[in-house]
Amino acid sequence: MASSSIVTPHQSSACTPHYNRPTFLMCPPEWYGVDYVINPWMAGNINRSSRDLAFAQWKGIHNVLRGIADVRLLHPEPGCPDMVFLGHGALVQHGVAAIASFHPAERRAETQHLRRWLEEQGFLLWSTPRETAFEGEGDVTFNNDGSKLWAGHGVRTCRSAHRHIAAAWHVPVTSLHLVDPRFYHLDTCFTPLSGGFLLYYPAAFDPASLSAIEAEYPTEKRIPVTEEDAIRMACCALNIGKTVFTGELSRELGLRLFNSGFDVVQLELSEFIRGGGGAKSLTLRLSDMAVTHGLATQ
Repeated sequence: MASSSIVTPHQSSACTPHYNRPTFLMCPPEWYGVDYVINPWMAGNINRSSRDLAFAQWKGIHNVLRGIADVRLLHPEPGCPDMVFLGHGALVQHGVAAIASFHPAERRAETQHLRRWLEEQGFLLWSTPRETAFEGEGDVTFNNDGSKLWAGHGVRTCRSAHRHIAAAWHVPVTSLHLVDPRFYHLDTCFTPLSGGFLLYYPAAFDPASLSAIEAEYPTEKRIPVTEEDAIRMACCALNIGKTVFTGELSRELGLRLFNSGFDVVQLELSEFIRGGGGAKSLTLRLSDMAVTHGLATQ
């Protein structure tokens, strides 16, 4: 369980890590494969994934990401085929890492390896009780300036985890109910973008959640996607400043993003979609939101 004596961001010492440019952690897909079914995307894909193709696609995002960000690597471990989806393992801000408490037993072995790396780098760890499911950036995300949290529940993460996670940074949190099992993580259907924009799939949410989204984001800032784009993991996009890394998009969505001021980098991610992830889930953000989106002052 979380320790009541943990140091919060407002009390943290100077030894906690600080990054002056966008920085991410990635894990090579050395052991990646669809070896079991823990989400709808995996159904029908058992042993059908290609590790060689997955590695080529991973190198694609790794190489382009290094052009505008620092990328650190976590060593892959046998017995952890989903470890490549490192974004599900934690949520990081101000040198504090809220560690995932995975709902599926198949992914729980990953946690010890990520925890050890974060500890060695000087991060302060915020633990989640074993009985309270929480899956990192997969189901909880900061808005673009880091002033509040959005958190999904209904499929994998418990709603009761939301306030516990928000307490790590003393920020408000808005809970969103996910109602389509295909969009089992918030990052598959909801991604805040720089400039106050939002990329999202409206049909993934219940009416009350849609009302909360619309109250926060004005019409001109909301970029809804169609089901066709949503099942390509278009919303599982990695955003750094004015660049959006994502999978294949429709021409219409690409044009909407371009007209909103974003440079779109489309990547081949078919092997990871088989496992239920996209560009965003292949990385864990280590730098603060303000640094990642170019809002920090030097």
